Amino acid sequence: MSADDDDYVYDEETGEWMSAAEHRAKLAAAAKDGEVVVRDSVGNVLADGDQVTVIKDLEVKGAGQVIRRGTVIRSIRLTGDPQEIDCRHDTIRGLVLRAEFVKKR
Repeated sequence: MSADDDDYVYDEETGEWMSAAEHRAKLAAAAKDGEVVVRDSVGNVLADGDQVTVIKDLEVKGAGQVIRRGTVIRSIRLTGDPQEIDCRHDTIRGLVLRAEFVKKR
């Protein structure tokens, strides 16, 4: 028995705690089925409609603006790319952020 088998992960989809090995197997099966799994900077699975917080100041190309750390982005949409999310922001239209720069709320 490895040390990973002792770790448990909360599965947001089912609302249950499961072993890390079971969780990895579930994610692998989902990836095999063609579902794109998008994870934030700390490993939480993101879904359409989630709220996220920006974890560092980001310059927005073409807009000449900076999104400050701690900014809350509401109602995200997944793009089909495991590293990008489509966001709504009051002052910037068509904002696409990398998942590595956000954290789920």
